Amino acid sequence: MTTPLDIITRAMKDIGAVAAGEVPTADEAQDGLDMLNDMIAQWSNENMMVFYKTEIIFPTVQNTVQYTLGPSGSVGASFTGSISGFTLTVPANAVTTGAITMGMTITGTGIAAGTTIVGFGTGAGGNVNEGGTYTVSKSQNVASTAITAYYERPLTIESAFVRVATMQGGSSVAGGYLDYPVAILSLEEYESLGIKQLNGPWAKMIYYMPAETLGTLYVYPNPAQGELHLFTQTIFRSFQNLTDTMTFPQGYNMALRWCLAERLMPMYGKVNQIQVGMISAQAAQAKSTIKRTNMRPPQVSRYPDALMMGKAKDAGWIMDGGFS
Repeated sequence: MTTPLDIITRAMKDIGAVAAGEVPTADEAQDGLDMLNDMIAQWSNENMMVFYKTEIIFPTVQNTVQYTLGPSGSVGASFTGSISGFTLTVPANAVTTGAITMGMTITGTGIAAGTTIVGFGTGAGGNVNEGGTYTVSKSQNVASTAITAYYERPLTIESAFVRVATMQGGSSVAGGYLDYPVAILSLEEYESLGIKQLNGPWAKMIYYMPAETLGTLYVYPNPAQGELHLFTQTIFRSFQNLTDTMTFPQGYNMALRWCLAERLMPMYGKVNQIQVGMISAQAAQAKSTIKRTNMRPPQVSRYPDALMMGKAKDAGWIMDGGFS
């Protein structure tokens, strides 16, 4: 697998700062790592450079209308599991709080810092089939231990829905759920809500306020039940070490290499115009390819179902007897 040192070495060879068969010095490699992390941090703000959306899943708590997202935030998961190589194994019924989803960072006794869940195996995550196997970003061997998982702070929340249990005769139907869209409000729309603690059956609207380390999610109305599913655009994680494993889709390694080379040229005094033009063109082409791959078709504008108070599509209408 590719590491940051591999990308830095190739970039420095591209600009002639390192000869064939040589490797960067320790100081050069560290400078390259700092520049690489600065670059991917900037990419986090370029919507079409983010290759996947993180799904954040958590149950709402009655009389709680504010949640924090990010490291040490109030939303996350706790479970028991073990790791062998790149495989995390979670026994059935081992999740005590929250839900396992791809993109979470996991911590626990013996777990390498910065380990993340990067793929599903036999485990499906969410509330479907959490027991099973998952792929993690770092190879290691960890005996069964208590694990805490958290989400990186989202940049934005792009869409959301709430999952509620279906009822019959006043009791929950086993395995029965209905999903309803949740409207995402702007600050002005959230401020216009007169009674923000108003009680309701489940969340119909949310407002998200990002901050430096933790984002804050405001839920309206005050939900009596429901599990929120948020689809978010999340920052790229910075690399802690030169030997960290890089898990990117096809095309990203090439873009990282050429874009890093472009940024390293001034640092090493590379001003040959032919070389500068060639590397800049390679960097631009690599980024354009990724953006085309990640581009989504435009959506037809529509009025959010969750805002249709009292209408047949509104969740509250069903709660009030719309199916009777």
